[in-house]
Amino acid sequence: MRAALDGAVPSPNIWNSPQVYELENRAVDPDGVIRAAMDRIRPPSGAHVLDIGCGTGFHLPAFAAEADRVTGVEPHGELAAAARARAAGLGNVSVRTGVAQRLPLPDASVDVAHARWAYFFGRGCEPGLRELSRVMRRGGVAFIIDNDASRSTFGGWFRRFLPRYDPEDVRRFWAAQGFRREPLDMRWRFERREDFEAVVRIEFPARLADEIIAEHPGLEVDYAVDLHWREY
Repeated sequence: MRAALDGAVPSPNIWNSPQVYELENRAVDPDGVIRAAMDRIRPPSGAHVLDIGCGTGFHLPAFAAEADRVTGVEPHGELAAAARARAAGLGNVSVRTGVAQRLPLPDASVDVAHARWAYFFGRGCEPGLRELSRVMRRGGVAFIIDNDASRSTFGGWFRRFLPRYDPEDVRRFWAAQGFRREPLDMRWRFERREDFEAVVRIEFPARLADEIIAEHPGLEVDYAVDLHWREY
């Protein structure tokens, strides 16, 4: 089997460095800000939860602890295999290899959808959003977690990486698709400096990564995100 299915948009950080990306997942949002905001809108209790672009399945166990059923969908075969291994002891979790624009799920079968850093730029996501409309049950909620490049230390790094990125255009796109936005402030918190440096190096080009590492001391980074959500 090829590493990734046709139609998948490459995700260089996790695709090329899944072990380092695991360190990043552990460092992201230690205070649970994102999950708390989602739970206020639509908790996973008793729901069928869909995790789009689930990677190695980092979020699947937490969803499985409350949801009735959890399905992870991941286009990269090796990552999907890692997600299956992670969820092997969880009877209510399944992992499917698939892409967002062809979700391997029946119509009107999902109560809660979660896509974290899987829809970065808004425009171009329309085929995947049409699929969301197909698989979501009436009253179901889809959550899109994306970077807020307009503020925070990490947002500043993101703008240096992609100076033409327009946060307001991205927000207008999601609003036009019927999504509401909740701005959130969370953080990275690493246990070791070498973990922070390794993660910075998979997220940014080498020269910028060197600059960030040189100018930012410590183990924590303030990080703003946008939680886009829509009820179907």
